[in-house]
Amino acid sequence: MKILVSSEPLVRRLSWLPLLVVASLYSIPLYAWETPLRMLSIEKKPFGMADQTPVTLYTLTNAEGNSVQMIDYGAIIVSIQVPDRQGKKVNVTAGFDSIDGYLQRHPYFGSTVGRFCNRIAKGKFTLDGKTYSLAINNGPNHLHGGEVGFDKKMWSVEELKSDTSVGLRFTLISPDGDEGYPGTLTTIAEYVWDNSNALTLTFKASTDKPTVLNLTNHAYFNLAGPGSGTIYNHELTLSADEYLPVDDTMIPTGQTASVVGTPLDFTSAHKIGERIAELKSTNGYDHCFVVRGTAGQLRPTAVVVDPSSGRSMTIETTQPGVQLYTGNFLQGTPGNANYKMHEAFCLETQHYPDSPNQPNFPTTVLKPGETLTEVTKFTFGLIR
Repeated sequence: MKILVSSEPLVRRLSWLPLLVVASLYSIPLYAWETPLRMLSIEKKPFGMADQTPVTLYTLTNAEGNSVQMIDYGAIIVSIQVPDRQGKKVNVTAGFDSIDGYLQRHPYFGSTVGRFCNRIAKGKFTLDGKTYSLAINNGPNHLHGGEVGFDKKMWSVEELKSDTSVGLRFTLISPDGDEGYPGTLTTIAEYVWDNSNALTLTFKASTDKPTVLNLTNHAYFNLAGPGSGTIYNHELTLSADEYLPVDDTMIPTGQTASVVGTPLDFTSAHKIGERIAELKSTNGYDHCFVVRGTAGQLRPTAVVVDPSSGRSMTIETTQPGVQLYTGNFLQGTPGNANYKMHEAFCLETQHYPDSPNQPNFPTTVLKPGETLTEVTKFTFGLIR
């Protein structure tokens, strides 16, 4: 299997006759080269109101005509439109058509999550001898930043343009005490969409007081598109030899364990649905994996392939972990954008859950004078 990703439209460099030869040799559908080149663009239009504040929908379109849509409410990815083998474009990430879907309690579709994604045990942590109490919003634990996390806030936006990419720089200032967290935190989330169909996320943060944070994007994917059924036939490979065992409230035990001999072994490609029925206690995958290699360096994390459409997605990250979640509680209702259980999956690059209470885990403490920087890159392509 070979994943094909165009780094530059070949029509810029080849005449039609050599192009036909190249397409024949590599079995590349000719639609990829028949589409006229477009100018990189950023378009914006109204998307409704949130607390009497106008929300804007931004459409980032690359030279191939493929697009990413985002809104400034929650710095949310609304859609990612990429083609299949026949050139048909669909939205491969779950989202809503209007702001109304995002204002109700939704499953964090496409959201930029903070201050702390995933769980903190019992909503408490101690930093520099002081104990902080957070909202309890997931059983006995704190989840995804609390009742009004970063996914429910308006971010300021700056447009980014280069010769090969378009993007958005979202900025949010979270005041001292916001949702119980210490320190005034300034967070920058850059989303850049380039001509090779790569969406690069760069998170940066600084604080005026010691604090903890863990940032991710919570996009749900189905590479076959909405209404296509479960993601059981999607083939997943993870660069992860270990995972984090958890207790019955999904809090890590503090140890790591080998994936060998378990349904969590994706060190070689497996269909997501192949062993999902074995995970009865979680009703599917909801596990944090230890990404192979050195945290802080951009390195291979995951490859997902949908054989039916031919679409692929590769992920690289600097983060130490990645949470695989298979939409175990999607109910097929309008509030879930009509997605049913196991009809979408998440691969949330992040630090480990409950890190503030786990001294053996990579630290999530940020101090004044420091800058957190984490990068994750999603690249969409096609298989032969």
